[in-house]
Amino acid sequence: MEGLAVGNETRVTQFILLGLSSNPDFEIVFFVMFLVMYLLTLAGNILILLTIYSNSQLHSPMYFFLSNLSVLDLCHSSVTVPKSLANFILKKKTISFSDCITQLFFLHFIGGGECFHLTLMAYDRYVAICNPLRYTTIMSRRVCLLLVVSTWVLGFIHSCGQTFPILQMSFCGPNEINHFFCETHALYLLICSSPIITEIVDMANSGSLTLSCFLIVFISYAYIVSTVLKIRSAEGRWKVFSTCASHLMVVTFLFGPGVFIYMRPSGTFAADKPLSVFYTVVTPFLNPCIYTFRNEKVKKAMKKLVGRNVSFQ
Repeated sequence: MEGLAVGNETRVTQFILLGLSSNPDFEIVFFVMFLVMYLLTLAGNILILLTIYSNSQLHSPMYFFLSNLSVLDLCHSSVTVPKSLANFILKKKTISFSDCITQLFFLHFIGGGECFHLTLMAYDRYVAICNPLRYTTIMSRRVCLLLVVSTWVLGFIHSCGQTFPILQMSFCGPNEINHFFCETHALYLLICSSPIITEIVDMANSGSLTLSCFLIVFISYAYIVSTVLKIRSAEGRWKVFSTCASHLMVVTFLFGPGVFIYMRPSGTFAADKPLSVFYTVVTPFLNPCIYTFRNEKVKKAMKKLVGRNVSFQ
């Protein structure tokens, strides 16, 4: 273990990431899987951004929020995947203390921002469906911009609340993190003193984030369902539900694993690694697919964009 001697104790200066498996053959499989999904995540989200930017018909609040979600997905996967890819093929799977804390900070920054942003998108659907005549007034360009900026600010505040308490703790060994990135609960197990206070702060922070976002999403969709049930046309009801289905799927994929991992004390977390893979790698990959395949406007705009580029060549 490498560390820095401070007084009578040696403090950890770097960690060893144990990864997903100690089997070299499995690590090759994971490397290929992570690489393919990461490249597709980059390609899918960049394509969505270019499509929305280049098509004036998609310059509405809904697609403005979708483009910001794509930015968040790009950042979310880029926080953990590149380092994981390197560790899958390197024998020395180390990460410095400062890099570990930085990774942890940005993971919660982007992850928290994404939770707030999905909540914002639920509110946008509520206004569009329940107050259609006032939609353009309520969701003006200035309001949309302020709401998006607020999701980033709230994500930053959430991340500070998650990261700063850990900086006050001492890590004096061991220095092996039983994960493929610097995950909060895995770090708690390496703290010299009892991490109970830090865990309480962590659960309170994560709990307030999850509960507040869940309540807003739940209330928004309660009003949406109530409004949709009043629509007499079956085709009209199906059209509205289809619009909301993509958002609900993304909310489930992000909130589900997050609630299970962060809303309980650290200890045994055998299931955390697969769930962490899901929300850091799989979810950013699936989001473009979900929104693209279920949205005719986006699909037509993408075909138009791709066709235009092909014709130029």
